[in-house]
Amino acid sequence: MKNLAKLLLFFSLSFTIIFLAATGIRFLTLWVEWVRYLPPKPESSLTLLITAAHWALSLTMYFTILLNLSYAARKNYSIPVTMISVIIVSLFLNFGISFLLYNWKHVPPAEVTGRQMGESGLILSSSLNKNEAAVILLKGTAEPLGPRVTSIPDRPLMFHESTANVNISLPPIPFGDDTPWLLQSAIIDLRLNAEQLQQRFNESFLSYFIYVGALIFMLSSLGFIIKLSVWPLANLFLGILAFRGVLALETFLNSPEMRDVFGSLPGNIMSNVMAVPIIFFFFALLVNTYSILVFIAKRRDDNEF
Repeated sequence: MKNLAKLLLFFSLSFTIIFLAATGIRFLTLWVEWVRYLPPKPESSLTLLITAAHWALSLTMYFTILLNLSYAARKNYSIPVTMISVIIVSLFLNFGISFLLYNWKHVPPAEVTGRQMGESGLILSSSLNKNEAAVILLKGTAEPLGPRVTSIPDRPLMFHESTANVNISLPPIPFGDDTPWLLQSAIIDLRLNAEQLQQRFNESFLSYFIYVGALIFMLSSLGFIIKLSVWPLANLFLGILAFRGVLALETFLNSPEMRDVFGSLPGNIMSNVMAVPIIFFFFALLVNTYSILVFIAKRRDDNEF
C-alpha cells in the first residue's frame, strides 16, 4: 500500500505540473501568433486557452504515463499494480479535465469595448510579395473565425465558410516556421490526438472511454521497454521513441484513408468508431502476452540453475 500511495502521488504531481506548464507555454505560443495579425478579443483568448489546454492534455497523457512507468521500474514496483493504477488514474484525470474544458467553452466571455481594426475583405499576408500565401477575412476582424478565402501560390482559391469549430493551433496563413521537422511533426500529431479525443467526447462518454481506455492500456503495456537495459536514462529514451511511434500510429490509423479502408472491409467487420480502439486493445494484449512469456521463461531458467 505504501508503494501504491507513492506511485499515485507521483502520478498526480507529475500530471498537474506537466499539464499546467504545457498549457501555459502552448497558450503563449498561440497568443503571440494570433496578436501579430489580429487584435486580441475575449472570445479569441478563451478559444486559444481551451485549445492549448486540449493540446497539453494529450501531451500530458503520453508523457505522464511514460514517466510513471519509468519511476515504477526504477523502484521495482509490481508491474500489474502499476498498470492498473496508471490506467485508472490516467483515465479519471483525462476525463475530468475534458469534462471541465467542454463546459468551459460555453462560458460567455466578458464584454469589452474596443476599436475594430479592418473591414470586410481584410487581407492578411506576411509581405507584399505576390508569391506569398494570403487569407481574406470576408467579414473582417469582427468575425476572425468566420468565412474566409485562402490563397496559396499555384493552387486554386479555397473557401472556408467557418472555422469556429476548428482548433486554432497555427497562424491563419503559413508565415514560415523554423521549428525542426521532428518537433513540428510531434506537435501536429498531438494536435490531431487532441481533436480526436474532443470528437469522441462530443459523441458520447462511452465512445470516449472506449477510445481513451484502449489507448492508455496500450501505452501502459509498453512498460517492458523501460527495463530493456540497466541504464535508466537509456530506457527512458527508448520509451520516448516507443511512445512517439504509438502517437504516429494513432495519427495514421485515424487518417481519412484508413477510415475508408475500415469502412470497405467485407461485412463491415469493424466500424470506423471501433476500429482504432480494437487495434489498440489487441496490440496491447499481444505485448502483455509477450511480456508474460518472457517473464516465465526467465524464471524457469533461474530455477534450473
